[in-house]
Amino acid sequence: MHTVHEAGPPSAVRADAARYALLRRLAASMRHHLVVNLQPIGMIYEVMERRLRATEPDLAQVHDSALKIKGFARAALASCLDVVTWLAPDESVTVTAADGVRECIGLLATGLSFRGYAIRNEVTALPGEVRRTAIRNLLTAALIHATDQSPAPADLVLTARSDPAGLRLALVLSAVDGVRGFADEVDCRQIDWGDVMALAEAESVHVERDGQVLYMVIPWAAAPGNPR
Repeated sequence: MHTVHEAGPPSAVRADAARYALLRRLAASMRHHLVVNLQPIGMIYEVMERRLRATEPDLAQVHDSALKIKGFARAALASCLDVVTWLAPDESVTVTAADGVRECIGLLATGLSFRGYAIRNEVTALPGEVRRTAIRNLLTAALIHATDQSPAPADLVLTARSDPAGLRLALVLSAVDGVRGFADEVDCRQIDWGDVMALAEAESVHVERDGQVLYMVIPWAAAPGNPR
């Protein structure tokens, strides 16, 4: 009888599995991101319809409502196109540290708040840019992983500094007194450390943990201060 030892999944397969798990966890936040600009359109339309039913409609007000609908529709279209880039990313797109962090936190902040976590972004403007795919995948995975491993309520503090090797992010999670929260992702598995490591390897990002602090070093897309 021969014993068969199954090899672990190739790193590329493990990274794909981690990306899928991450996107499942991000789905609720993406849905909220998409409807934010759609919901006001219906309310503005109802107001505009009432104004048009008036004996002598105020056309200036109607025109103003139409402009608002147009603005929200454009914003909704931009949100849809942006969400598509999470599913089919352009590896050549770069972003500054401040913009990349702001985008990731903006996507997750509401959902994490419902779960009992508060995020404080202390990242300031830094020279240089990183690949948007790298900071999107690693920072969102790190935020979800940290909150999966530590019960709410808790505070998350994100800081950054410029290193020669890349953008160094530090994520600190601290337990606090307060309300635990009331919302959790349903039917979605946790993002474990193996997922974070798989994504880091795929994106050439260095990650490490030291207690409740998680560090990431995301390589520069171009040297800080130098043109791409």
